[in-house]
Amino acid sequence: MDTTRLGPKGKRLASLYEAMAAALGPSHWWPAQSPFEVAVGAVLTQNTAWSNVEKAIANLRAAGALSPSGMRGFGREALIQAVRPSGCYQQKTQKLLHFLSFLDEYGCFDGSSEEQQALACLHGLSDEDLRPALLSVRGIGPETADCIMLYALNRPSFVVDAYTKRILHRHGLVWEDAGYDELRELFMDSLPHDTELFGEYHALLVRTAKDFCRKPAPRCALCPLEPFLEHEPV
Repeated sequence: MDTTRLGPKGKRLASLYEAMAAALGPSHWWPAQSPFEVAVGAVLTQNTAWSNVEKAIANLRAAGALSPSGMRGFGREALIQAVRPSGCYQQKTQKLLHFLSFLDEYGCFDGSSEEQQALACLHGLSDEDLRPALLSVRGIGPETADCIMLYALNRPSFVVDAYTKRILHRHGLVWEDAGYDELRELFMDSLPHDTELFGEYHALLVRTAKDFCRKPAPRCALCPLEPFLEHEPV
């Protein structure tokens, strides 16, 4: 990453990124066969482990319901049973149905199957318009919206989660009570708007938090970010 034009915060974030990347290697994050599958996964991964999402995705694929048209014609009860492994299946089914209505509103179902799965109906929206539009969908919050933008639609919108906050707080970059928007803006304002960079950075933060910067009993001595730690983790 070229750091010559970055400010102090950007250079520090770049240093953390480079340390994680050197220690952990490429993440190959968010495997999926289509942007629509990524969006479905972003909804289903709320409050559950990814292994549970994979089971639900496999159910949807086997039933031919992993496309907008396929899912819309699947039936609510069948959809509930398919996504059951992801937990909170009643609510997540309703969120997926709200998302389908959103796609219909933007004309997604007017195109071919390939265009539908690529979410081509959303490509004409600017980043400034797309994010508020996604946030207007009932059941899609900031993290899910940013996941869809970044991983499904290749837009430079940084994804923040509890792992991000834990690492940034422990390294003195944010206060403990920092909200989602404040955390996101730190990356958006400090780093180049590059989708590959944002996706890999988010993935590295998740991997580092899970393996080293754990909430209880952090493994600081083994963590690639240990040289940057200025105080005892809290």
